[in-house]
Amino acid sequence: MANQQVQRIKSISEYHRVRGLSKPEHPLISLVDYGEMKHSASINTVSWVFDFYFIALKKNMKGRFKYGQQEYDFDDGTLFFIAPGQVFRVEVTDDSPDKSGWMLLIHPDFLWNFPLASTIKKYVYFSYSVHEALFLSEKEEITMSGIIQNIQQEYQANIDAFSQQIIISQIEVLLNYAERFYHRQFITRRITNHQVLDQVESFLDRYFAENAIENGLPTVNDLAAELNLSPDYLSSLLKVTTGQSTQQHIHDKLIERAKEKLSTTTLTISEIAYQLGFGHPQSFSKLFKSKTNLSPVAFRQSFN
Repeated sequence: MANQQVQRIKSISEYHRVRGLSKPEHPLISLVDYGEMKHSASINTVSWVFDFYFIALKKNMKGRFKYGQQEYDFDDGTLFFIAPGQVFRVEVTDDSPDKSGWMLLIHPDFLWNFPLASTIKKYVYFSYSVHEALFLSEKEEITMSGIIQNIQQEYQANIDAFSQQIIISQIEVLLNYAERFYHRQFITRRITNHQVLDQVESFLDRYFAENAIENGLPTVNDLAAELNLSPDYLSSLLKVTTGQSTQQHIHDKLIERAKEKLSTTTLTISEIAYQLGFGHPQSFSKLFKSKTNLSPVAFRQSFN
């Protein structure tokens, strides 16, 4: 968009200032009541980049995300996880007086010298796109809100030698519950997930038939972009649904097409490799053998 702006917020104090909030009680962590936030029309022209972690539960927000390929049935609470350096955008259509929720802002420096500083990277949902948020059931929302209340109680109490450790422990509990609830979300949307599987199969069939020669091997990013999903979200969904990552699905389809060509055509190994998107026949042969325990030549000979 021509009028699109990208605004980088480097500190939690700066975020409070930009959004018209009172000064945070701690420079490296803040818990904000979403119901008190004010939205203006100008916010819809801005994409945001934060230099801190942003976790938010939003309810009754009248707006939309720039992406999204399905309707969601858990509409009581929508939970977002955004990591430092990610670009995101939310369009608010109406600043509803009924909106509620909370936002937890955590600067990476707050985690310094604690194990979570490194282990937080294992929570892959921080790299999901905004439109792939976690949709909580009522029971799950109560669980998350209880953890946030514990953080708020410690956050607003007099800081002592134990406060940071207690808050970080509660953050870790929240992240572990989120991982469980994301897993539930993949499972409870089995019908939608199988539709995604159908789309994966359809895209790969079409790609190997029409695009591989010109564009090379399909990538995880190619497939995710086709489905309007982030690469990490797609891989997590497929892993839960099928036990295989996106890359494994691509390789399985590739080997399937290779076997078809090896057994039903007289094309050379080099010609088959080229048609499947390989720049070098040796790379094709190496992958084929790693997946089948046979070289392409040996596989073809087994049909003669």
